[in-house]
Amino acid sequence: MSWSLLRWFISYATLTVPQAAGPVAFSLAALSLTGDTSGGAAMIFAMTLAQVLGAIPITRLGRKLPSTWVLRTLVGFRTVAFALMSVCVATGADFLWLILLAAIAGSVNGAAYGYLRALLNGFTPPDRLPRALGIAATLNEVTFVASPVFASGLGSISPVWGILALSILGGLPALLAPRSDVVMTDSASLGGGSVLSPAMFLWLICAAADGAAIAAIEIGAVALALNFGYPPALAILLTVPLCLASVAGGVWISIQNRMASRRAVLTQLAIMTAGSALAALNLSLVITVVGAVLMGLVLAPLGTYFSLVLDTLAPPDRRPEVFALLRTASSLGVIFASAMLTVTSLSLALIVITFVMAAVTVVVAVATAGQAGHEPAA
Repeated sequence: MSWSLLRWFISYATLTVPQAAGPVAFSLAALSLTGDTSGGAAMIFAMTLAQVLGAIPITRLGRKLPSTWVLRTLVGFRTVAFALMSVCVATGADFLWLILLAAIAGSVNGAAYGYLRALLNGFTPPDRLPRALGIAATLNEVTFVASPVFASGLGSISPVWGILALSILGGLPALLAPRSDVVMTDSASLGGGSVLSPAMFLWLICAAADGAAIAAIEIGAVALALNFGYPPALAILLTVPLCLASVAGGVWISIQNRMASRRAVLTQLAIMTAGSALAALNLSLVITVVGAVLMGLVLAPLGTYFSLVLDTLAPPDRRPEVFALLRTASSLGVIFASAMLTVTSLSLALIVITFVMAAVTVVVAVATAGQAGHEPAA
């Protein structure tokens, strides 16, 4: 492994620390200022919504500049916003300032991910991209498991420390991102219009449905535990197996080191749908855990495939924009799941999300059948 690739892995693992640790760190900050943890959800919503709105415009702003410089600038901008947030908590500022700063910090998340993912192509040969993305998916799951624990420990001492740690760790890509002087788009090829093709749109929809299915389990874990008569703390019986299964899926992809076939992806989507259906059946905690494990096992393989297939479909000079769209699609899935869990019952939300997942799987099946029908006979 080259030094540049190792730096990229560390950057990838720490870039998402704010999203992973945010729910805990923000809730503790809201509790200290308002006496209610619900303000943390408002901060997360503001950060996620800003990410969706800012992903493409901000990505396009850096198209004529060196990619590493753009990435470091975006991460640095976000780090300053989080640092100011910790100052607001320390000084007891109005809570609206925290929501505003959360939105400012979140606005660059999608673009930063797009540029960081596009950098990987410069340090990894195409035949090793699946392995690299499998390792990245595994690191991402470790981040989402460890960061809330870390934020909870520091935040219980002081909410300021929780947000400050989130700021420092999330800012590491500004220092460690491997250097590249590549400019994704030169002045001659700058063009307007959408980069999306129907094929890209299909996989972005899949990523959104995938994100919604996983988010329904993660966000609804406490409600699911209560639904089966268990204390809220036992929500970890759902989230931990899900994360461990996802890590196993990432390790498997790293060992395989090849892009999955369309039929394999269809099978993985069917497994994701089956896992979501088991949770929606609302039979028992054990059955729901089995469903969560099934979903976790295919999470990393599906995410890796989405990244690889978009890599092949995207024009090389617009890859950051396409990868920003991929992150945005996943975020839209999370927003959809959050909205469903907020405005409807837990059971209905899980059923609707399962039907969405099933519909996406059917669409991919039809597309796969059509593709096979156009293949020449052997």
